[in-house]
Amino acid sequence: MTASNSATARNTGKSSLVGLLMLLRPRQWVKNAFVLAPLVFSGEFLNLSAIGQSLLAALLFSLAASATYVVNDLHDIEHDRRHPAKSRTRPLAAGIVSPPQAGLLLAGLYGALIWAYFLLPGVVQVIAAYLVLNLLYTLVLKHQPVIDIFTIAIGFVLRVYAGAQALAVPVSPWMFVTTLCLALYLAAAKRRQELAFSGTGGRRVLERYSVALVDRYAEMAATGALVFYSLFVISAKPGMVVTIPFVLFGLFRYWYVIEVLDGGESPTDALLSDWQLALTVLLWIGTCIWALWPTIV
Repeated sequence: MTASNSATARNTGKSSLVGLLMLLRPRQWVKNAFVLAPLVFSGEFLNLSAIGQSLLAALLFSLAASATYVVNDLHDIEHDRRHPAKSRTRPLAAGIVSPPQAGLLLAGLYGALIWAYFLLPGVVQVIAAYLVLNLLYTLVLKHQPVIDIFTIAIGFVLRVYAGAQALAVPVSPWMFVTTLCLALYLAAAKRRQELAFSGTGGRRVLERYSVALVDRYAEMAATGALVFYSLFVISAKPGMVVTIPFVLFGLFRYWYVIEVLDGGESPTDALLSDWQLALTVLLWIGTCIWALWPTIV
């Protein structure tokens, strides 16, 4: 093999590794912080064993989320190749990663989750439900208006439930409904921005939405999230009432990012790119820990 051929092979290998990493979409793992919510609200955040169990559950959910991205990209490869943006940013559509390579990666992810069943069976059972739900989403549900938004939101509820399973603690119904409303808000905002920037060409389901309709969905969900969170705090964790202004500001700021700064098509990107939103989340987490601290000492 000549030097030039050897260099080409190395570059191709490096490109494939980068492509496989892109296929995992590690930036989206931020969403799996929802798995850690029960750790905070149960007051177990000083228990090293509980921290380890929660972090492992979040890691496993990250692997599961990456597996769903791989399945989705394999299923949509031809559609993505015709999309002006996805044809460059999706590794399979761009030809950086081949379908057999993606298949091997997917098998590795599934293998890791099967192995993890012997460590955290309750968590992996929830993850299995998440994988089935997202397979149905890829094949059918993402083309069904309203159902597609609720499917995305239920994925966040399952994250919280997985976190509770990791610690073997009950989850307040208030937390479930608050998480559902917050996730519906984020999902509706995502659909709004897709409509605003890509029109109805990005997804088939967008043909059956309008910006005004998803705006109303987002407003209803945001109101529900604030009301249910406030009721949860007042009834179950009164010391956390000081966190309500951060939640309210976060909802307002996120909508500002959407309406004025043209963000929000990806909640993760919006969080990572807007320092005020990121700081609000950090202050909310810090205030929650501060408010709960006296109950565990």
